[in-house]
Amino acid sequence: MTDRLRVFTKDDVDPDALKDKTIAVIGYGAQGRAQGLNLRDSGLEVIVGARAGGGSEQRARADGFHTLSVEDAAEEADVIAMLAPDMAHGEIYEQVLRPRMKEGDTLLFGHGFSVLYGLVKPAADIDVVMVAPKGIGQLVRREYEKGRGVPALFSIHQDATGNATKTALGYADGIGGTAAAIWETTFRDEAETDMFGEQAVLCGGVTELFLRAYETLVEAGYPRELAYTECFHELKLVVDILHEGGLNKMYSSISETAAFGDLLNGGSIIGPEVKERMKGVLDQIRSGQFAHEWILENQAGKARFEAMKARKRDHDIEDIGQHVRSFMPWLEGGGNNSGD
Repeated sequence: MTDRLRVFTKDDVDPDALKDKTIAVIGYGAQGRAQGLNLRDSGLEVIVGARAGGGSEQRARADGFHTLSVEDAAEEADVIAMLAPDMAHGEIYEQVLRPRMKEGDTLLFGHGFSVLYGLVKPAADIDVVMVAPKGIGQLVRREYEKGRGVPALFSIHQDATGNATKTALGYADGIGGTAAAIWETTFRDEAETDMFGEQAVLCGGVTELFLRAYETLVEAGYPRELAYTECFHELKLVVDILHEGGLNKMYSSISETAAFGDLLNGGSIIGPEVKERMKGVLDQIRSGQFAHEWILENQAGKARFEAMKARKRDHDIEDIGQHVRSFMPWLEGGGNNSGD
């Protein structure tokens, strides 16, 4: 077991790290918006690079940002935060940013993928860093507004100026990370663990688990509403408890019947054979096989990706879920009785 990662705090931040520097946010989605607003509210100079007339430009202007074309933003900025989708990074960098970035500028990423797998090959005279908050954009913004923060990772891929760490820590502080914790990592470790978590647990593993459980109950003759609420709806209730206090809080919060069922049968559902398959997924990620497939899928137009996504979106659980949620007005976007 390796030692715990060092925690970087406000004391490690040079308060002048980003003084008199202009930060350009490229990609005004959930993360771009949250980080841009937090940086501005931290007293930093922020502009948004976006396509004229596009949704990003409209949203950024509504939030009071000075917007420019991506080309002009690249010319003006000292730090460029690349927060557009991973697969767009290569084209944006080569066609727009590279010809316009100045020696000593900083190219900042929110995820290690595009640099790790060669979609972006940065010029040698710029700093290349990563700052990756460990939470969705809405959470990053919400916690900042409460005077708190979401932990963040930072990494230095290229330090052309000798100030890359200062810049990364200053940016991480600006989005609120030092109110929680900042950990140093590598582009590789961030990208590989992030993709593994998404595939094995957070997205792939969880969705397949509740879909198979739902199907098992429905095929055994139980009403779809009961199958949905037990195998999908109540998942959030347990995850919230786990998120707040780990396994100890869960076991102190659920019934003894639920705890005994967990301890007796959980390991037979997710057993050693699943761990072996997870190792296979990790091997695909670490070897670059997954990245290669995803890059090729994008180059081919993403037909297979859309077909696989449609199979899940068209699952029966989506129909009954819309119906059940219509009776839960406290859920954001719960909808009406259109699933009836």
